[in-house]
Amino acid sequence: MASISRTAAKLFYYARNFARDRAPQSLFRDRLANRLEQARLSGKTVRERLNYYNKLEQPFVPSLDAMAVGKLPTASSMYYYDLKEFARYFDPGLLIDFEFGDVVGVPELPRIVKDRPIGDDNANGVLMKLNKFRHFYMPPDKLSFADKRPMVVWRGHLNNPLRTRFVEKAAELPICDAGSHRADAPDGYRKPFLNIEQQRQYRYIVSLEGNDVATNLKWIMSSNSLCLMPEPTYETWFAEAQVEPNVHYVPLRQDFSDLVDKVAYFEKHPAEAGRITAAANAYCRKFGNEQDEQAISLLVLYKYFVLSGQIKPDAEVWRYIAG
Repeated sequence: MASISRTAAKLFYYARNFARDRAPQSLFRDRLANRLEQARLSGKTVRERLNYYNKLEQPFVPSLDAMAVGKLPTASSMYYYDLKEFARYFDPGLLIDFEFGDVVGVPELPRIVKDRPIGDDNANGVLMKLNKFRHFYMPPDKLSFADKRPMVVWRGHLNNPLRTRFVEKAAELPICDAGSHRADAPDGYRKPFLNIEQQRQYRYIVSLEGNDVATNLKWIMSSNSLCLMPEPTYETWFAEAQVEPNVHYVPLRQDFSDLVDKVAYFEKHPAEAGRITAAANAYCRKFGNEQDEQAISLLVLYKYFVLSGQIKPDAEVWRYIAG
């Protein structure tokens, strides 16, 4: 049933964005001033989040490879649609630097990206909520922590040493159901595919970064299962750097030598597990406030275009951004 609902949502996603592309784009540009005024009336949280995603403070010049808003490439369609959803409110001739896909380093010049390394020097990676259909799927979980299987689960592609190390460790532990469902997984590491609903039947779900961020982190933290993971090194619109150990998730060592002890502790202290899952659920809820999400997205781009010297800032809106 969940897969049917997900497929229907995907069809709606494409239909809605296709319709937006076919509509006269001037209709969106005519609404920019009103949308910015509405965003300006948002509270402190919106301003803090937009300035976290877009940390730029100094003027800059777009690169020679920058593309016009009206000519963004459609090949990576979900990335295209998610960026164009808000870029279409601006003049189609404005230039924008962006990088679709997994970004493993900080760009040399300011670019719109889905993710960036966590750190104080990552301002050139300007975060937008890209590929959000995949990365921000957080279906409700009706199964309580107590009613879940008292085991650890993980599924994924063995595309880095961290994941391989975890599966090797988990193979020794009867409390773990961990492996890869992919055909290219080594013998002994291959496990049957488990969808999100099936994985959420376990009390403990491990989140491990892959090429960049761990895609499953969002739906784990929005569930009633306990998230276990090493400290993240990449962040997206989810602001993984602000996800706190022992508050929103259970931290694990890089060698996973503490996994058994952590599970044993929470089996004896379910109230502690409930405290963490409740905090994780609360963290996730802000991403469901569509009014705030849209305001922040628009302001992130607005700030980018102002600092690139391509549009003159509205005094009131800029005063709001500057705080």
